[in-house]
Amino acid sequence: MARALIVQHTASEGLGWLQEWLPAVGLDVHPIHPYMGHRVPPSVEGDALIVLGGPMGATDDEDAPWLPSVRSLLASAVDDGVPTLGVCLGAQLLAVACGGTVGRGAAGPELGLGSVSVAASDDLMEAGSLSVVQWHFDAITAAPPGAALLAASDRYPVQAFRVGEVAWGLQFHLEATLAMVADWAQSDAAAVRETGREPEELVAEVAGADEQLQAVGRDLAQRFAKLVTG
Repeated sequence: MARALIVQHTASEGLGWLQEWLPAVGLDVHPIHPYMGHRVPPSVEGDALIVLGGPMGATDDEDAPWLPSVRSLLASAVDDGVPTLGVCLGAQLLAVACGGTVGRGAAGPELGLGSVSVAASDDLMEAGSLSVVQWHFDAITAAPPGAALLAASDRYPVQAFRVGEVAWGLQFHLEATLAMVADWAQSDAAAVRETGREPEELVAEVAGADEQLQAVGRDLAQRFAKLVTG
């Protein structure tokens, strides 16, 4: 099987559904956990790279001292033409690594069930509207120079982008299971309530769209895996 190197930043933001979807189409997953002291390699050891989400900011190097190594790894993957997928924080790290910028989201956090509009089709996604799980407080304020902007939400214009031919950043969570969302809602309960919602209400909304969310996530995951495996 082809091999994907996975960078996981926190115990609460793991592979989720990707643990099932990717191996099912021939892409084996090999996570590293730098928050537990695992070494981040200087280049991709395998056939693909996936960088997951986390609560830290893309440049919070004092709180997460492995982040410079992850940004360097992402830049190396883009330069080497390695199929790459950045999810939420991973997308923000990819943006910064390639010359973009990230900051606190001026329109406030996007939490729970959301929708993004895909303006242009490419190998990863088709044009149209996608139901997705959102969970971010920071946002990509400028995409990398030369990046192809693929999707936007009503509040943030950079929800998906591609740098080079085979590296994508997704601000939303294609991998999130309902259990993961419930955990995030509980951990960020105060922030959820500041938006005028209750955590239980938000989780119930995601649960009601679970079948559609899985269909979207599975399609994106399978498209990415097929790019890797040929």
